[in-house]
Amino acid sequence: MTLAAAAGSVAAGRSGALAQGSPGGGTSRGATGPQFDPGGPDAARYGQGGGYPVPDSITARHEGNPWAPRYRVGAFSHLDQLYLTRTVARGAVPWGFKHANAPLRYQRRGQPSSLDDYLARNPVTGLLIARDDVILVERYQYARTDRDRLLSQSMVKSITGVLVGLAIADGVIRSVDDTVEAYVPGFKGSEYGKTPLRDLLHMASGVDFGEARDRGRDLNRLWNDLVLGSGVVKKGSVASITQFNHRVVPPGTRFHYASIEPDVLGQVLRHVLDRPLSQYLAEKVWEPIGAEADATWLLDAEGCELSHFGFSAVLRDWARLARLLAHDGAWEGKQVIPASWMRDATTLRAADTYLAPGRATPHFGYGYLLWLLPGERRQFALLGDNGQRICIDPASKLVMVHTALEEGDEVWSLWSAALREFA
Repeated sequence: MTLAAAAGSVAAGRSGALAQGSPGGGTSRGATGPQFDPGGPDAARYGQGGGYPVPDSITARHEGNPWAPRYRVGAFSHLDQLYLTRTVARGAVPWGFKHANAPLRYQRRGQPSSLDDYLARNPVTGLLIARDDVILVERYQYARTDRDRLLSQSMVKSITGVLVGLAIADGVIRSVDDTVEAYVPGFKGSEYGKTPLRDLLHMASGVDFGEARDRGRDLNRLWNDLVLGSGVVKKGSVASITQFNHRVVPPGTRFHYASIEPDVLGQVLRHVLDRPLSQYLAEKVWEPIGAEADATWLLDAEGCELSHFGFSAVLRDWARLARLLAHDGAWEGKQVIPASWMRDATTLRAADTYLAPGRATPHFGYGYLLWLLPGERRQFALLGDNGQRICIDPASKLVMVHTALEEGDEVWSLWSAALREFA
């Protein structure tokens, strides 16, 4: 299945030779295993000459995400050096993948292409393809390794959706049909307060939030108030959100991508849980799946996890999460996330046709903070800016984790090729 036409110009060639074997751990393998490259396409542009520097905190505050290209490798793998984060503790006993390196070839613009060709064209920091418990591809560029925690960008929104499902299963949230103000008194009377959780999970609150227009003016204002706590008067988390209080359409009628909506859900979780979101995630997900490394989660100015950005994990732990979702929340015979939640999160009700692929966006649909891929086969994805992708095919248990420095459409050709070859 071709999800989108491959696009983009061919970047400069790779520098440095591939190295094989892992400086980290967490896999079961013999001669096969991860491969590492000290360079990558346009490596000089991305800071290779300076050792892929991490921006200092003043530069980070001035430039913001996604930072100048020379800082992206460093910033996207060392966010905890720039902002306050909270640790998501690794599992007590790491669960290990098997390794079986496999070639991958496909057609691009009528010409044969390979995995090496793909990496030579695209500024990928990490790429992992696995079928169930076997890693078929694990590659790193720009001197990143399997010990580096790689940034989610907006993929953490999908983690927020999972936590809502777990909170419902635990009985601390009654229903997705409840409104926000039923759980967070500070939202009472506001438009977000009157919005059902379901519509926030669907990015369909109907409240005006201009993420794309005016160079992200509303998103920048939210970041400055919610995360940086800027200004003479500190607004606080709830007031930073409720300053956006103009509803333009009824809830549950129009998809409109807005990073503020998972932040509203994050405030609900903050109020109903008796522990931080990072601890809840560690107990409910990271420990059961045997995560091999601590993850980190960016905090807002009040010390609460930011639900739309800032989660970082090693590549194989991203793959463990993807495998859990591919099994509809089951892990080695134990149901970690309710299967009913996973089905609801990745399929559409008859009343929600506005969320279907081709309706919500020209190519993709939308579930509970998860992107729905087109076609008859049920597939879904976690997407983040600058090329962060996790693609999941439940039928075959095939997953792909892709971390990068820029956007690029060829990733969908790669995923289609992986499905044809491995599913």
